[in-house]
Amino acid sequence: MSGVPSGPETRESPADGIDAKVGALKQRDTYPERPARIEAIETHMSWVFLTERHAYKLKKPVRYEFLDFSTIEARRHDCEEEVRLNRRLARDVYLGVVALTALPGGGMRIGGEGEVIDWLVKMRRLPAERTLQEAIRRGSWTEDDVRRVASLLGEFYARAEPVEVGVAEYRERFARDIGANLAELEKPEHRLPEEQVRRVHAVQLDFLERRKDLFDARVEESRIVEAHGDLRPEHVYIGPQALITDCLEFNLQFRTLDPADELAFLAMECDRLGAPSIGPLLFETYQEITGDRPPEVLVLFYKGARACLRAKLALWHLREPVVREPQKWRGLAADYLGLADGFARRLG
Repeated sequence: MSGVPSGPETRESPADGIDAKVGALKQRDTYPERPARIEAIETHMSWVFLTERHAYKLKKPVRYEFLDFSTIEARRHDCEEEVRLNRRLARDVYLGVVALTALPGGGMRIGGEGEVIDWLVKMRRLPAERTLQEAIRRGSWTEDDVRRVASLLGEFYARAEPVEVGVAEYRERFARDIGANLAELEKPEHRLPEEQVRRVHAVQLDFLERRKDLFDARVEESRIVEAHGDLRPEHVYIGPQALITDCLEFNLQFRTLDPADELAFLAMECDRLGAPSIGPLLFETYQEITGDRPPEVLVLFYKGARACLRAKLALWHLREPVVREPQKWRGLAADYLGLADGFARRLG
């Protein structure tokens, strides 16, 4: 992409490993702006370094079933995709891709003249208090805030080109996902209520079979688009200008969605945080912009399926080499399962 510096062929070696890179990126001399303070945040797949004005994201050299960041070239490509895709909903936030280089005399520098040893996404830092998640916690969000978010999304979905998918393929995706969620949530070591787990997933599978017409209609009406893919309140920024960051850039299939599914995901997360009135506002504004009125029962199904997926992902934290706060993740999974149970009872 334009703005990405060219350099010698990149390489991997123990001296340039993730620990050394993280250590260097915690040092102010590594940055062109020489920040006074650096905050480092670790996630599943990356490290994020916050300075006073910017955020820099370094991808971990990991490989999973659904992504491969194991080479520098793969990480550079993903950085480019992250910038390209996120500029759709937060154009001025994603500033570009920058090189991390090895200095001839030792040490590392962002944008230096040495050998390229990795790539980072450079972003404008946004105030954490502007996230919808934080506004819900503080009780400071307004209807106008939510309508601006929904307008941004509605216009985004209205512009998006439909993605071709077969009706059977669309339903089969849900069947596979429900099966995978069930397989994880019913494991005895998670200590989730067995009857509740099975009932929730049985209702979802029954609805998927019994109401094929609803899913087929979404495909036949060309509603499936390349969307955001990870539309959570912590990625939504409210205020005079709504912004949405952190789309799911590494897997096209994961962000190929029905907008009603994506909005249901955001609404479900707002329900969990104690703001159930946000969902109706989102859908009302979306409908005004697009003319699309997804059936309420389909939205309930989407919410329940998303809640089960989030429960599964919470439990996946227990697979990490060092598990921090295991009870937190088990508790979060139970919360999501409880939400899914409530939606299932309304579907049943």
